Amino acid sequence: MRIRQHISQTLSCVTDWLQLPKQLRQQGILGMNQRNHSFISRYNDRAKYPLVDDKLKTKLIAEQAGATVPELIGVIESQVHVRKIHQMVENWPGFVIKPAQGSGGKGILVVTSHKEGCYTKPSGAVVSRQDVERHITNTLAGLFSLGGKNDVAVVENLIEFDESYADFSYEGVPDIRVIVFHGYPVMAMMRCSTASSDGKANLHQGAVGVGLDIATGRAVRAVQFDHPITQHPDTLCPLDQLEIPDWEQLLVLAASAWEMTGLGYIGTDMVIDKSRGPMVLELNARPGLAIQTANGAGLLPRLQTIEALRQQGAIHHSPEERVALCRELFAN
Repeated sequence: MRIRQHISQTLSCVTDWLQLPKQLRQQGILGMNQRNHSFISRYNDRAKYPLVDDKLKTKLIAEQAGATVPELIGVIESQVHVRKIHQMVENWPGFVIKPAQGSGGKGILVVTSHKEGCYTKPSGAVVSRQDVERHITNTLAGLFSLGGKNDVAVVENLIEFDESYADFSYEGVPDIRVIVFHGYPVMAMMRCSTASSDGKANLHQGAVGVGLDIATGRAVRAVQFDHPITQHPDTLCPLDQLEIPDWEQLLVLAASAWEMTGLGYIGTDMVIDKSRGPMVLELNARPGLAIQTANGAGLLPRLQTIEALRQQGAIHHSPEERVALCRELFAN
């Protein structure tokens, strides 16, 4: 009986997958060329890109705006300071090392614990002092950076994982991507790490994308490698049970990225810390389009709705006002 149910569920998912591209076209899918020409190039001033392309600068402007961000432990800017990492983190139980100008989750090293020169990753794998130093050296050389430019290594405190998400993510902290257009949060998804993604919330590496209802923060659909799924591939947790707490607070924080950066079309990456609540993790001036697949809906109608409101002279001064409007307009 269970085998028949599994086969039936699989066939249903395949049918959904085969129909999805047509459905998305009918619902106004935003393609990459249109995204680049009609929204990124049109509404994002390139002079402001460094504010979001550099994670250290993003952290600083977010803090200045009063946003909550992961605590900064330190920055390593040159090769002569690489060995200082061990002293820098000795009093921190866990930490993250990331390239300031990295993209796509590349070059992020997460350490959950360490002792006597042995550093443990979320998977349980142990790396040595030399491995950590080599990773930082590669970061400084630009191995993980946009355009291969020389970079700096940013060391941050490990986010305190909320156990309520334990079954929705595997060996990693899930994050929430919100597309914000002129300060209006128009679409959202949670990215949940898997064994395939090596504990990273990166869809291209195999993380699960869960589309979220803008009105409620509840799951509406889930995909892995663009294929619909109903449960987490590692924990087997039903993904339709996902609901984000402090949803309004998170959306308001995401919407405020417009004031922080002045960029009209932006992807805000958020995390929820157990004790500190929603945090700004990163901002992206060129957010990807997989969020449409995760939601089973196109971005274009929502973006055009906001454009029409602006053309009509509708003004919503505060992030709270913009969030309230979007929760009403774009409810699932």
